Amino acid sequence: MNEPYVTLPSVPYLSEPGSATATSLYIDGEWRAARNGRVREVLDPADASVLTIVSEAGRADAEDAIAAARRAFDTGEWRRTTAGERGRVLDRIADLLQRDRAEIAVMESLDTGKTIEEGGIDVDDVTAVFRYYAGLADKNAGRLVSAPEGVHSKVVHEPVGVCGMITPWNYPLLQLSWKMAPALAAGNTMVVKPSEITPVTTAKLVELTTEAGVPPGVVNLVTGSGPDAGAPLSEHPDVDLVSFTGGLATGRRVMAAASGTVKKIALELGGKNPNIVFPDVDLDTAVDYALSAAFFHSGQVCSAGARLIVHNTIHDAFTAELARRAEAIRIGRGQDEGVRCGPLVSAEHRAKVEAAVARGVEEGARIIAGGRRPDDPGLADGYFYRPTVFVDCDRSMDIVQTEVFGPVVTVERFETEAQAVELGNDTDYGLSGGVWTGDTARGERVAAALRHGTVWINDYGPYFPGAEWGGFGRSGVGRELGPAGLDEYREAKHIYRNLAPEPQRWFG
Repeated sequence: MNEPYVTLPSVPYLSEPGSATATSLYIDGEWRAARNGRVREVLDPADASVLTIVSEAGRADAEDAIAAARRAFDTGEWRRTTAGERGRVLDRIADLLQRDRAEIAVMESLDTGKTIEEGGIDVDDVTAVFRYYAGLADKNAGRLVSAPEGVHSKVVHEPVGVCGMITPWNYPLLQLSWKMAPALAAGNTMVVKPSEITPVTTAKLVELTTEAGVPPGVVNLVTGSGPDAGAPLSEHPDVDLVSFTGGLATGRRVMAAASGTVKKIALELGGKNPNIVFPDVDLDTAVDYALSAAFFHSGQVCSAGARLIVHNTIHDAFTAELARRAEAIRIGRGQDEGVRCGPLVSAEHRAKVEAAVARGVEEGARIIAGGRRPDDPGLADGYFYRPTVFVDCDRSMDIVQTEVFGPVVTVERFETEAQAVELGNDTDYGLSGGVWTGDTARGERVAAALRHGTVWINDYGPYFPGAEWGGFGRSGVGRELGPAGLDEYREAKHIYRNLAPEPQRWFG
């Protein structure tokens, strides 16, 4: 077994490599082991060394967590706390995130493979999300409804109840904040199930919620596999809402399981996102942003600009420069200075990326950069893959239509604005897209015509906590962030009061 390159902080919920026991389940305010005693190794994707040992929850543990969340919601104090006080608790969580920023950035880097710089950006983004919902928590107490004389009519908002939160491996801390912050602001309780591959910073955030003053039972954590620890969150009648971020196939299973109890669902299922480049742009700038869009976090981003659509007149110059810069990207451990792309998250995932690249070659697409593992023997034990650029692509190819979720970008050509829009909308997904043009009117036209939840004009990737995030088509159901992200975790209730009731004599 390889020795760890950098070690995680010593905390009760993360056991040392080689340990036979672990207490990473957080249920009703206590860290505990799984009932079955099982544990799981969490690996460093940069060299396959064991980072830590965590508990491997089973169905019984998930049901314990659901029961704790149910009790906390039905009889506990959190939903009865004023919205202003809940907002102040969220602000304290944000303060604690910034206090521990450096530590959390390293934890996220080790767990996911991303650079420490990216991990720090994640902490800042998560902090901003908690600050946003702290400010929004008490801003919409409801509204009065126009009613006849003698009637008082109002609509109020109440928490949904017990929320199941299933988060992905690529942004475990960030994606949890998009669910947890609005859910707490609204007064809900929850059971969190992170990816079994990257549970480390999820446990850290749960720890910080307790330090900030969230009562026992409000936030519960189960670490383990989807079938054992995650499935009950979609199936159990005591869960009122399930929010899932991940792949389309699993999202369909979550949706089907939730239908048995007709619970509310929120799904973010990824995308195959177009990045359209017109000829009236600065080529250097457009290539620079295209690299970031495709290869940030080694392409393991749901909104990655993995489908470049470039005007025919600049295609050759654009792709030549794109390939040159892609080959120059330094890959390596996320903890090393100067590294821009870390490893993929697991050996299994790298195999999926390699299989997708092989299919692209079989379909006739041509690789002009990457398409292989790195030559550096110092990276041989990790799950690294070179940033890859495909040309000679068309929309019929699987490599163009299927989400690869790795450092792979395809390039198609177009001639007219109408053709660019047609290509950009030729996808089963609809999460995000980009438009590059010097013509303001054209940028607005194309953005309006694209059927995607977020469209960037002359940029790619930024988001704001106050702007809704989600997609059209198979990219999911519902919205995270913004006011709509809070509404996902609230129920609207109409309260009608007759101020002077008198007999109606309808039945005599």
